[in-house]
Amino acid sequence: MLELEWPWILLAAPLPLIIYKLIPPAAQANERALKVPFYRELVSNTYTSTVEIKSSNTYTIWLLGLIWLLLLLAASQPKWLGDPVQLKGSGRDLMLAVDLSGSMEIRDMELNNQAVDRLTATKHVLTDFIQRRRGDRIGLILFGSQAYLQAPLTFDLKTVKTLMDESNIGIAGNKTAIGDALGLSVKHLRNRPEESRVLILLTDGANTAGQISPIQAAKLAQEKQIKIYAIGMGADEMIQPGLFGSSIGARKVNPSADLDEKTLTEIAELTGGQYFRARNTEELDKIYQLLDQLEPVDQEEEVFRPSKALYPWPLASALIISLLMALSSLWSGFRPFNKRGQV
Repeated sequence: MLELEWPWILLAAPLPLIIYKLIPPAAQANERALKVPFYRELVSNTYTSTVEIKSSNTYTIWLLGLIWLLLLLAASQPKWLGDPVQLKGSGRDLMLAVDLSGSMEIRDMELNNQAVDRLTATKHVLTDFIQRRRGDRIGLILFGSQAYLQAPLTFDLKTVKTLMDESNIGIAGNKTAIGDALGLSVKHLRNRPEESRVLILLTDGANTAGQISPIQAAKLAQEKQIKIYAIGMGADEMIQPGLFGSSIGARKVNPSADLDEKTLTEIAELTGGQYFRARNTEELDKIYQLLDQLEPVDQEEEVFRPSKALYPWPLASALIISLLMALSSLWSGFRPFNKRGQV
């Protein structure tokens, strides 16, 4: 069906006519008389020319009126509403909080038999996870030294996936503000149905920045009945090459030495969630597959009506008519006229 966003704008349609009737015409300058011997022929030619001009002026006035109506129609924001689409009445509200601190660039993960950094592995796994969340609302928080809301809770999974793919290490700072990320998540989940509030936290380190501690934020999440699933990411060991990248002097190191598993476990247990350890891409994928098994809860059904804006059509029509009138005026040597139809 057709709908006008601002139909009251159409009340301005008679405005040009009102102005025409109320405002007096511009004063005409007195012209001097000239006596000529061929008066009859001149009167005949003048009459014919006057008839043509009046006809042209009437035609122009109608076109100007049409342009005015088209502009008003475009300004009233017409749109076409499609058939109602029933959204799923069950699902979850999942907020993803992803660590983008400097340590996420450590290349201790493997993807397709190639060493990749932790963020690349995270993007690879999260892409499939997000695509499987049809019927759930997904939100995205990226954090480093600060926490930022990249996507509010939404059914638009494609946009969330795109925002995750476009994220880069360090854009939120090189430190790790886990507490702030939890606090921001609580802020956006607290008004959702109680049984569906879920936060999935992925980090590879310990809280080193922010205004609130992770435990304080977890207690706040507990009060708001938000369940937190924490994922600690990073390999337990990796080979650090020796001088100039050779095997001479190479040694094993623990790239996850800074991972605060104790705090992450406490956060999950406080809120009724669970802590997972992802040492490689396969384990990370299995964790998200396990999270797929969360039971959906009943929510209020929502009805969505797709709409298509139609204002470009009357706007373009008005522009085309104006352009044709301008070209016609240039072609025929048409002169401006006043509101009484005089040249």
